Amino acid sequence: MIIDQSIVDRAGRILIARGTPMDEFHRASLMKMGISGVYIREGEDDEASDGKNAEPLVAPAVQKVIEKNTVSDRAKVNLSESVKARVAEGIQYLYNDTESESFTSTTKNITDDLMRAITDNDALAVDISALKVSDEYTFKHSVDVATMSMIVARRHGFSDNDVYEIGISGLLHDVGKSKIPNEILNKAAKLTDDEFAMMKQHSLFGYGILKEKDDLSNRIKLGVLQHHEKMNSKGYPMGVGAEKINIFARIISVADIYDALVTERPYKKPFSPRDAVEMIMSMTEELDIDVMRSFLESVILYPVGTDVELSTGEPARVVENNPHYVLRPKVVGLKTGKTYDLADISNASVIIL
Repeated sequence: MIIDQSIVDRAGRILIARGTPMDEFHRASLMKMGISGVYIREGEDDEASDGKNAEPLVAPAVQKVIEKNTVSDRAKVNLSESVKARVAEGIQYLYNDTESESFTSTTKNITDDLMRAITDNDALAVDISALKVSDEYTFKHSVDVATMSMIVARRHGFSDNDVYEIGISGLLHDVGKSKIPNEILNKAAKLTDDEFAMMKQHSLFGYGILKEKDDLSNRIKLGVLQHHEKMNSKGYPMGVGAEKINIFARIISVADIYDALVTERPYKKPFSPRDAVEMIMSMTEELDIDVMRSFLESVILYPVGTDVELSTGEPARVVENNPHYVLRPKVVGLKTGKTYDLADISNASVIIL
């Protein structure tokens, strides 16, 4: 069977090109992404027969090279549609009623769902393109940051209890935005200095919401309070330095910055995952280096099966990821069948565009 549609993610990246022969690996990948059906080519259509605008078919010999070299990605977090629905509903409830008597229990119920999604398949990585929970930015962002923070904490050697608690802190890291006026929170244009000063208060507001909740640990509260602090003391709200920034906040900070960069907002276009990672890597004075390393080893930018373009001009398919070189997976050229291990020094001049 030949797939007769391109499978793309939210950032517009082609994950499976139109014209790709369907195999068991693709079928399993589609199911994991929650895609239960795709169009299959039947006979010749006009577009395919005249050769215009049609994506090239992969030659059988190249397909064999791809299959021979394909190594499945590390187990990734997989949120079922039912879990996504529960999480989205729970997050909206939390942000809409921070004084509710069931605030903490609702938070823990959501975190239970996320923890179960991680532990059920022993997830070691996260594909940001597969996390979408809601179209509403605040809710989506909260779940993305919580999930990434939990995976990074796991990579960082945290116990299950610590992973669970950082999930709670990640879910609630922006809860203070519920106290920010909507005209500032949802403004499509650049904020004025006064408006930005108000926006910067959200971490203090969040801490204020949580500080009297005795059933939440101090680490959870500090993660919310300090997630915009920087190692060089140039963050906010208090401008403290590395020695005073809680480890939860250090992890949430990296996840928060990454997710904000790759998410489209009314006032900005999304950065590509590659550009976002490169920006994270440039922030060595602001972010915890060890946490940054754990983050880079936890995020999958190019899931196996993704079609990419190389700087040589050749289209290629990702067949294996290397957690130590997130930007440089192993790929197979779709025209030549040549295998490029982009992490190898011999291919240093070849990059994914």
